[in-house]
Amino acid sequence: MLGRLRRWLPEGRPLPDEVWQRRHTVLLRLAAVQAVAIGVLALLRDWSPAAALAASAAAAYPLSFCLLPGASRTLRAAGTTASLLATSVLLVHVADGLTEAHFHFFVVVGLVSLYQDRLPFGLALAVVVLHHGAVGTLFPHSVFDHDAAFRHPWLWACVHGGFVLAASLANLASWRLNERQGLHDPLTGLANRTRLVQGIVARLARRGGQVSVLFLDLDDFKDVNDTRGHAAGDELLVTIAERLRACTREDDEVGRLGGDEFAVVVDGDADEAAAVGERVLAALAEPIDIGGRPLAVHVSIGVADTATAGDRRPGTLLRNADLAMYRAKALGKNRLVRYLPGMAEAAQDEVDLLADLSLATSSGQLEVHYQPTVDLSDGRTTGYEALVRWHHPTRGLVPPAEFIPQAEAGGQVVEIGAWVLEQAVRQAAVWSAEAGRPVGMAVNLSPRQLDDDGVVALVAATLADAGLPAGQLTLEVTEGVLLRDVDRVVGRLAALRELGVRIAIDDFGTGYSSMSYLRRLPADVLKIDRSFVAELGSDGRSTTLVASMIELARSLGLEVVAEGVETARQHALLGDLACSHAQGHLFGRPQPAHDVPAAPVVVPAPRAEPVATV
Repeated sequence: MLGRLRRWLPEGRPLPDEVWQRRHTVLLRLAAVQAVAIGVLALLRDWSPAAALAASAAAAYPLSFCLLPGASRTLRAAGTTASLLATSVLLVHVADGLTEAHFHFFVVVGLVSLYQDRLPFGLALAVVVLHHGAVGTLFPHSVFDHDAAFRHPWLWACVHGGFVLAASLANLASWRLNERQGLHDPLTGLANRTRLVQGIVARLARRGGQVSVLFLDLDDFKDVNDTRGHAAGDELLVTIAERLRACTREDDEVGRLGGDEFAVVVDGDADEAAAVGERVLAALAEPIDIGGRPLAVHVSIGVADTATAGDRRPGTLLRNADLAMYRAKALGKNRLVRYLPGMAEAAQDEVDLLADLSLATSSGQLEVHYQPTVDLSDGRTTGYEALVRWHHPTRGLVPPAEFIPQAEAGGQVVEIGAWVLEQAVRQAAVWSAEAGRPVGMAVNLSPRQLDDDGVVALVAATLADAGLPAGQLTLEVTEGVLLRDVDRVVGRLAALRELGVRIAIDDFGTGYSSMSYLRRLPADVLKIDRSFVAELGSDGRSTTLVASMIELARSLGLEVVAEGVETARQHALLGDLACSHAQGHLFGRPQPAHDVPAAPVVVPAPRAEPVATV
């Protein structure tokens, strides 16, 4: 019962100091004017000057508490409320108990509601009941104006108290509704940013221990809005809010900061918050049904606590958690990262890098390097993969892992990708003409490029301009595209394949490797991720896993390319497992076109030692 009453009552959100002070000043002046006015009215009602002066003094006296140095909000609000109520009491006496004079109490109840504090309401109720009951018993004609009240003053005191209580409850209900409207997200019903900040402030004020914040940002949420519409996006946000509520603790506060950003405030250190974050990742790993179609959702999470904040301010906690979240995105998304000192500087460095990247293409800082792909049956080079490199004027050679994720997030990857495609296709045409045979070329196609409506026309125009047969071009996409709108992805890849180009699934085994999705994708090549190749031969399980991937590709009619081959032993084992093609430093490092040998070295397969499989 008490719990339900507590939920019904206003949460007691304190007004900002400047707002409270403005309201208090208005009420203080109004109380002072009323104190003077009640004395004047008493004179007009034939009270003696001394009595009228005493009435004004009685009404004004509580205001003196507002002038005490260091007086708290509560004391000042109580003083002003007492003055206003004293005026109401005196008005009843000056009017000889006239019923209409009692209406002033309801006016006071409305005025003191501006403080957004429960104390004035309780004070008003107590004054009405005690005054009407006690004084009405001793001097009934001064309080009431009808016989029933003269005979039963306490009963009528309670009746008047009931009306004041009703007026108070009406104001409390309005206050509660305004709080909920101003403190909760209208779409999900979660706390909004204002409420979350207040929750952090309250926790920091009442606890000597640590407080943590999780900052959550949905990965690629814009793609959902773009491909399925904003209604589907809203439905997704509501479902995510429900899952967040379900996997957090009762004392945790979950809120939506705006857009696709959420936060969770946790009473505890980073370890406790990380445990909550892991539950969130697990809860969101299950695909969500949106409009009758499943949608896989990933989220990047940053965690920060007061131990690493340097101070106990809510803004610092949110900023640090936000920085950790962006670090999670930079590391590949769909993961949890804890804030560490120095992340702010690293974030600024990434901002500067992204600004420089916007000029890299036009200023000639980018260069395409080419890594050979070999046929493991005879060791001959059959084609190349185009890999972009960035020669920064002050930083030197910037590794792709440092700028490609930023380019993807910032949108520059579309421009960069188009430039790489043009360079690679032209180079393949030149090498084919020089060799007198077809030379294949593989180019990576990022998720953002694949989402671009003009990608099919771009590929077709690039092939036509260079005069390269479409069959010599392979476009590589990662398994991450499976996490988007599968029907849209399949349609886009099918349109590209109709041009005659080949489609490769890159980094296989590191993403959402669903057999049903793989069967639907219009693919020609499956590339085994280097992490599996690196373990090849170290134990039987690794070999069995790679063998299973090769067999899976064969069953789907796909060509297989093993990435990251660096040792002769890996080369030999892949040959024994009937892998058709491979890439890696063993066959050649990525290098500029002018450094690629005219007659690539043939790397024959060595003989492998037998490795037991399980």
